[in-house]
Amino acid sequence: MVKKTTSKKSPKSKVKKAKRKASPKKKTVIKPKAKTKKVSVKAPVKSPAKAPAKASVQKKQAPKVEEKPKKKVVETKTMAPKNVILSVVIPAYKEEKRIGNTLIALDKYLNPLGFPYEIIVIIDGSPDNTFQVVDGYKKMVKNLIIINNPENHGKGYVVRQGLLAAKGAYRLFMDADNSTSIDQIEKFSPCFEDRRVGIVIGSRDMAESQVKKSQPGWKVLLGDMGNLMIQFVGGLWGIKDTQCGFKVLTGELADKICPAMMINRWGFDIEMLVLAKRAGYKIKQVPVVWVNDEASTVTIGGYFNTLKELFLVRWNVITGKYKI
Repeated sequence: MVKKTTSKKSPKSKVKKAKRKASPKKKTVIKPKAKTKKVSVKAPVKSPAKAPAKASVQKKQAPKVEEKPKKKVVETKTMAPKNVILSVVIPAYKEEKRIGNTLIALDKYLNPLGFPYEIIVIIDGSPDNTFQVVDGYKKMVKNLIIINNPENHGKGYVVRQGLLAAKGAYRLFMDADNSTSIDQIEKFSPCFEDRRVGIVIGSRDMAESQVKKSQPGWKVLLGDMGNLMIQFVGGLWGIKDTQCGFKVLTGELADKICPAMMINRWGFDIEMLVLAKRAGYKIKQVPVVWVNDEASTVTIGGYFNTLKELFLVRWNVITGKYKI
């Protein structure tokens, strides 16, 4: 009997105790949820606070990156005349000792002729004082324009740059050492009476050519062997001297093919003639008087690089990279 009475009373007491314990448990469950909400609110506040700090650092660092020194510096101290007939383009690299005499010879020949002309010297990132020397002649040489590239790109690059900057109806590019003097241009003028002619090139290998001071034997041999390959691979049959640095283009042809040219170094002459032919223009050759300068910067490596670029030109033709 004692066991029965105790069993009846115990459930009631258990229910009361359960109710008392249930109410505080509900309160304790709510409190932790409130704390977790506070933590979740604080977390997003901290992350945006860090983001502006990183952005501000990036904005401060961005102006420090300057690419201005890589761009070409163009100086037009002497303004070119209007309606230019002849533009003379001279690429220059390490020419501080030779280019002065060339500029004087150009001014002496062109000035009395009485037609509008300009002389453009393009300095190819020369490490010597070529720019300072040329700049010193601007008061003595009329219509002199200087384009100074702070970095070296190659002869093909600067010749192309000069031909596109030129305004002349006819555009001559010649070497800074004056190996072929400016008076040889008199032989070129009659060739342009045929309007199909787009470029006239000086040649040292024609019967009437005069080589007053020849190159070393190894240069002559490599040049002759290389020319046979140039005629065959480049399709320039009959052109015995593609590399003479005395060529005259019409302004029309220069503006058409120069933007399409890709060769920046010695093989650019080949590329120029190939594109002129592909564009439907005639190429004329003229014998010139040529004097070798022993201070020439062309090395044996230049010959092999020229042949390498010859095959690159051929490949560009086959793959249709030239858009003219």
